[in-house]
Amino acid sequence: MVIFGWRQYAHRLAVLTLVCASCGNPAAHMLRKLVTKFTLFFVPLIPLSTKHSLQCTWCGAESKLTKQQATELAGRAQTENVHSGQPADPSWHGQPPRNY
Repeated sequence: MVIFGWRQYAHRLAVLTLVCASCGNPAAHMLRKLVTKFTLFFVPLIPLSTKHSLQCTWCGAESKLTKQQATELAGRAQTENVHSGQPADPSWHGQPPRNY
C-alpha cells in the first residue's frame, strides 16, 4: 500500500504598507509564497508549484505576483526595516493615496 498526495505550505515573506489597488486605502499588505509539494507517506518530497501573492489586510483583496515582483518587494521591505523603519512607498501601484 502506497500513500501519496500533495500539501500546500504558506510562507509569509514580508509585511508592507502600500496603497491597495482594490480599495485605495494605505494599509498593510502580506507578501506570501504558497508552495505545493508532492508527499509520499505524509513526507513532503518534491515541490510541484510555487505561487506568490500580495493580500491587503484592510479589504482582503489578493493579487498574484511574479517571482521577480515578490523578490523585489521582499528586498525593499528588508532594506526599509534595516535602514529607516519607515513604511513602504505606496506608489508602486501607481495610485495616489485618497484624500478624505
